[in-house]
Amino acid sequence: MMASQKGIFAVVLLCLVVSMTLALQVSIPEPSYEFARGDNITIPCSFKPKNPINNLVIISWLTEADKPGEPEESILTFYSTDELDISDRYEGRVSLEQDMAKGVANLKLSSIGLQDNRLFECRVSIPKDDKGQLADTTRLVVLVAPSVPICKIDGRAEYFQNISLTCLSEEGSPLPTYKWQGYDVKNMPRAPAPRTTDKDGVLSLFNLTMESSGYYVCTSTNKIRSAKCNLTLSVMPPSMTLGSTAGIIGGVVVGVLVLLIILIYCCCCRKKKDKAEEYAMGVPEGEEFHDDKPVVNGEVRQTRSEEGDDEDHPPKIVDRRDQYKERSEKEYDDHPPKIVDRRDQYKERSEKEYDDRRSDYDDRRSDYDDRRSDYGDRRSDYGDRRSDSGDRRERYDDRRNQDDRYSDRYDRDRVYDERSDGGRYSDRYDEPYDDRDRPPGVPANKPAKPSNK
Repeated sequence: MMASQKGIFAVVLLCLVVSMTLALQVSIPEPSYEFARGDNITIPCSFKPKNPINNLVIISWLTEADKPGEPEESILTFYSTDELDISDRYEGRVSLEQDMAKGVANLKLSSIGLQDNRLFECRVSIPKDDKGQLADTTRLVVLVAPSVPICKIDGRAEYFQNISLTCLSEEGSPLPTYKWQGYDVKNMPRAPAPRTTDKDGVLSLFNLTMESSGYYVCTSTNKIRSAKCNLTLSVMPPSMTLGSTAGIIGGVVVGVLVLLIILIYCCCCRKKKDKAEEYAMGVPEGEEFHDDKPVVNGEVRQTRSEEGDDEDHPPKIVDRRDQYKERSEKEYDDHPPKIVDRRDQYKERSEKEYDDRRSDYDDRRSDYDDRRSDYGDRRSDYGDRRSDSGDRRERYDDRRNQDDRYSDRYDRDRVYDERSDGGRYSDRYDEPYDDRDRPPGVPANKPAKPSNK
């Protein structure tokens, strides 16, 4: 029984194989192909008809629609009569590599981009050969490195709030994966909080605290390369609402106004007080009292009552001297002058100054003694020099006496000469070398000049 079942199964299988070989077969070798953006590619497709010779063969390449649920979009249609129909979207960058005898129907695309990242279908139609596998599909994956992702914060980064950090690359094929990494304020990696989630580029943070502040980096990666973005998270205290902010601003403005009013009031009171003190201290400048009446610039100034001056209300004379005297006596009674006995202070200061001056006097006296001893030495030296001068003076007197003897002798000799020869020899002796400068001689008959002796 078992042998008969096996024989029946083998017969059925053989029939299926024979039927398959007698039907149309369309196939694409790989379920997907990966190429870089901008490449020129070829997607292979082969078919085997039931009959080797056919009058009409139609080859079609289709692609999935841009939006799910829409019908497929035609790329091109080729007829064995050498007719080729290409859609406007792919015009100029698509072609068909075909060989009917060998069953080749390859699709060629140039400058592929992200718009080509989709499913492609190869379909073959032959009249009276509509059994078997009439079409086959494959996915074209255009490899694009992920663009620099954009990082941003969704929510308010305040204490006890929940926020999300988003990361998204506008380009990337295959679709990139995202990974967040947090760093503390010291730029040290840290583990995420227990409730933190990281899914599809969204990092969710719950119940923010001050420790949540830091530096966050998102990495976008696919099989080509990766890109990063980062942001700094600063968790702040809860912000105030608009109403509370306006209330605070209004309170500040009111406080400033009140402060200004108080300052103005204090200034006015101070001015009035100064004026009152000025009148209390004495008569204002330019005002004097005369006969118990204030006189300003020689004119009597009287103070009038509110009812006016008439016979029933005579002018009221104000004498400020009595007011000043009473006020001074009152202030003296309330605050008597404080008498400070400075005698002890003066005594201490005098003793200190006396000691300082006495020590200074002793220093100067010792200096005086030194100078006095020096003066004594110089005086003894002067005495020695004076005795020496006396000796020299005695010698000088002796020489002077001797000169006097010589002078007397010379005078006697001169008188003798004048008497004997009338001064001839004397004149001859005194005659200068130049005759022009010599005075005229005395005549021989001139009487001699009497002597004064």
